[in-house]
This record gives sequence, C-alpha cells and structure tokens, in this order.
Amino acid sequence: MSTTMRAAVLTEPGVLELQERPMPEIAPDEALVRVAYVGICGSDMALFQNGYIGESVVTEPMVLGHEASGVVVAVGSAVTDLTPGTRVALEPGVPCGECEFCRGGRYNLCPDVYFWASLPVVEGTFQEYVRHRASFCHPLPDSVGLLDGALIEPLSVAFHAVDRSDVGLGASAVILGAGCIGLLTLLTLRAAGVRDVVVVDVMENRLELARSLGAEVLNAETTPDLFAALTARFGFGPDAVFETAGNRVTMDQSIRIAKRGGSVTFVGYTKDGRADLNVNLLIDKELTLTTVFRYRNTYPKAIAAVAAGTIKLQDVVSAVYGLDDVQQGMDHAVHHKAEVTKCVIRIDPTA
Repeated sequence: MSTTMRAAVLTEPGVLELQERPMPEIAPDEALVRVAYVGICGSDMALFQNGYIGESVVTEPMVLGHEASGVVVAVGSAVTDLTPGTRVALEPGVPCGECEFCRGGRYNLCPDVYFWASLPVVEGTFQEYVRHRASFCHPLPDSVGLLDGALIEPLSVAFHAVDRSDVGLGASAVILGAGCIGLLTLLTLRAAGVRDVVVVDVMENRLELARSLGAEVLNAETTPDLFAALTARFGFGPDAVFETAGNRVTMDQSIRIAKRGGSVTFVGYTKDGRADLNVNLLIDKELTLTTVFRYRNTYPKAIAAVAAGTIKLQDVVSAVYGLDDVQQGMDHAVHHKAEVTKCVIRIDPTA
C-alpha cells in the first residue's frame, strides 16, 4: 500500500486543491477505511464559500466532508467486530464517552466530540483514506450500496427529527423547506406511517421532487396566503411542523401553522443564529417546541430502513462528481442551489 493519498484541501474560500498527504496511521481501536462516496452538506458549502460558519473561522487549510461511506482495509489490534473488506457507513462524530451527556446516552451533545470537517480544524473525508473509531463504522448489508451508505448521515438527521417530534402513525405534518433534509424528513415520516404530509418551498423543481416522493406541495411564493391555504387544508392545522429551511420567516410561520397542542421541530440553522417568534402564540397554543442537533443511535435504524426498501435515498441525489472534479462539484452545489438537492463526490472511482 502507498504511503501517501490524495486529499481535496480547502486552501482559501472557494478553492479546493488536490494534494498528496501521508496515509493515516490507525490506533488499536480504529479502522483504516478507503473512502467511497461523500455527500456535500450545507456546512461544507458554507465553509467553502465563506471560509467560516457561524462564529467559527477557517484559519488554516482543511479537508471538508463528513457524509461518508467506504470499505475497511485494515483494523487496529483491539478491533474484533470489523474485518478488512467490510463496507461501512461512517458516523462522523466520535464523542468522549465519559461526560454526563455520553453517559446519559445523548452523545450527540458531547462538548468534546471529534466531528469531521468541523472547527477548530478537524479534517474531513474528501480524501482517499480516513482513520476512524471502529465502533462508529457501521457495516452495510448487501442490499445497501456505498452511495446510499454516504447518505445515511443526512438521513440520520431526519430520523432524529421525527423521533424527537414524537409524531406517528396516522398523524399529519407540514415540512417547511424541500432541500435534502426536508425531503429526507418526508421519506422518514412516510416510513413511520405519516401519510398526510404537505411540503412548502419556493423552488418549483424541489416541490416537484417532493410531489414525486408522495407529498402534497405548496409554493410559498405563489400562494397568496400560506396560513389560509394550510388552514383550509388541515382545519385546525397539522399535528406536526418541521422547519428545515433555517429561515427566520418560516420559523415564525411554524408557530402559526401548527395545530393547538401540536409540535414544532426546528431542524435548520438560521444565518445569524436568530429568529423572530411569536412566543405568546406559542404559549396560547400549548405547542411542544423541539430542536434537533445532529443525531444519536440512529445509524442502525436508518441502515435497516434503507435495506428494507422503505426509504430510497438515491431519489434525492442530483449529481455525482469524481474526486478529480471536486472543485466543479462544490461550485455546482454552491451556485446552483435551485437545481440541486444533494451533490455527492465519488472518492473511489471503482465504487
């Protein structure tokens, strides 16, 4: 095996440069994985385009990407449940395992989590090989391809959102935002028996995709009164509202739209971290307001749903680019958002 590998390195905002880097060396509890596919996430796009996300600024070259799948090529001496050749979905955050959040089972809230492509600089997966804690390398059954394996990460966000909302069989829901997470939330809701779903967005091509996946749709830009339209559709309102757009306006709309006694789940981040909410209405309607940060204990469930054919992830994939074309792929994702749901980078050309 070579002692070096190729990595796509963010050298300045808007510029990815392919560089040779040393091959990772694994610890006893880790696996060395040849990366197959990596999805481009909104956080990757923000770091690529702006050089910062929120208050965190990129101060040195870094490798982006955290939605990954691959094939195990070697394991450390302490690893007993993975073998070379195993195809895996890679859960990108490795928590400390010792803090009160980890001990309580909420490891997604660990303050010392090691999360790929996060700041301060933690290298991501736009590279040919990665080392990773073996217990966060989830084996894929034969019925789940490596492209699907990379999309288990955003699907896990949707699974966690639906879990947190406590919505179930026979309920009704509105999803605000028809990007990747919104569409995956739609697929997750339908898999959970929530069939009465309306998706709201302003991009017609995304709404067409949502319609093809089983939702009713509303274009917020061409609907004169969104609240009136949804009231006419649901009567008192839907049982659950999922805000996935990360928009101050739609966050406030969530409160107005939801049924009295219903739930509102915030999944998306706003650009400035703020939202204008009618708190009095939130109280008057006795709504349950829930937020979602990443996910926990969702990978096995998400993989099982895809393996069973309940959720078809490739329906949300817009384009696949090779590692040699990673700059083009990122440019496409960033500058053609109206056309793109999910762009994916094929790191391994044989995958």
